Amino acid sequence: MNSLEKTLFQELDSIPLVDSHSHIDPRQPASRTIADLLGYHYYTELVHSAGMPREEIEEAKLADRDKVRRLFTRLHEIEHTIQWSWFLDIAQDLLDLPRESIDAEHWEVCFERSVERMKQPDWTELVLRESKVERIFLTNDFDDPLDDFDTFRYVPCLRTDDLVFHLHLARNRVRLASASGTAISSLGDVHKAIGTLFHHFKSCGAKACAISLPPWFTPHRVAVDDAATSASWKRILSEDESATEEDRRRVAYWIFWRLAEYCLEFRLPFDLMIGVNRRVYPGGVHQGQDLYDSRWSMIQYSELFNAFPNLKFPISVLASVSNQELVDYAWIFPNVLPHGHWWYSNTPGFIEHDLRARLDAVPRNKLLGYYSDAYKLEFILPKFRMYKRILARVLAQSVCIDRGKSETFAVELGTQILRSNVDSHFLENT
Repeated sequence: MNSLEKTLFQELDSIPLVDSHSHIDPRQPASRTIADLLGYHYYTELVHSAGMPREEIEEAKLADRDKVRRLFTRLHEIEHTIQWSWFLDIAQDLLDLPRESIDAEHWEVCFERSVERMKQPDWTELVLRESKVERIFLTNDFDDPLDDFDTFRYVPCLRTDDLVFHLHLARNRVRLASASGTAISSLGDVHKAIGTLFHHFKSCGAKACAISLPPWFTPHRVAVDDAATSASWKRILSEDESATEEDRRRVAYWIFWRLAEYCLEFRLPFDLMIGVNRRVYPGGVHQGQDLYDSRWSMIQYSELFNAFPNLKFPISVLASVSNQELVDYAWIFPNVLPHGHWWYSNTPGFIEHDLRARLDAVPRNKLLGYYSDAYKLEFILPKFRMYKRILARVLAQSVCIDRGKSETFAVELGTQILRSNVDSHFLENT
């Protein structure tokens, strides 16, 4: 890291953060031991890939201590990876453990230190303070009551996958009926119930609606009173899990279009995460079975973007191979916003490549730089630090050196990418 990069990084590292997408549980946001950290799917996936049987990783009722001991026997296989560097940052900066002491011979020291430190009553506040994070967006089930945590710090976000793709299951219709106070019979009932959910989430401070979308999904306008969808819904009610794929997809498109309408009405950005193909590797560990699928295109969403010009669509793509399309759609569609570096794109090589492409062609007020996608608070610090280093390097080279802009200009641009755009697109206009 040269002197310009160091200066830019120091400036960026001082910015208070808003993490615009996570899987944090606001009722238990921080870890209890490092077993919670090493249980993150990045580690279990990689250790399984390195040869540890899934049965050993996911053994029922395995004690935290035994899980850590077992995983450390394989972690040397991934000590060169960015994922392991995240853990080392956590160990050093939050647990005060020297990086060189983190190995299989010292696993027990690491475990005991984590138990000691993480049980302290101020642990959560310490992690937040060291991470410089002020607010964290959640991923809330549609029937989350949202009444037992601080919804200012932990910002609710309505996750809608179950509504769009799994409402053919009776248990989810029961959940929807209970959450909305509406008996679910007709599609009109579904429409009303979803409107109630939006009222509830909005009143509790929600700032976004989100969904993960498979490669086959091609949203298109479906009228509220569409006869074919009503017929499909009636068959779903009678057939439940045996409903045909055709009926399920028709209803999914109908519900998705209603969600977009409600997002517009309630002024909530519709956060789309596109391209995941589920259960490609059914023999994998939990959350380590899904992969990207390049057999989709942003053109599948053009009708949606055109139909809702005043609705913001923060968009994440699962793989770097989709980034150019995202850049090009953000180039011409005012409502398309590149959002973070998701999942398999969340490694330095892909982040730097994709970030350079976005800075080359997308207006600065549309760049939503990064989110942690974390399941535990501790991961916010190292993941954002990784991104800030890359952002400093790209700004130094592409903006200052290649384009002749000043250091001050680069800091202002980096601040906008890291924080200001999150405020303006998610927090200020909702």
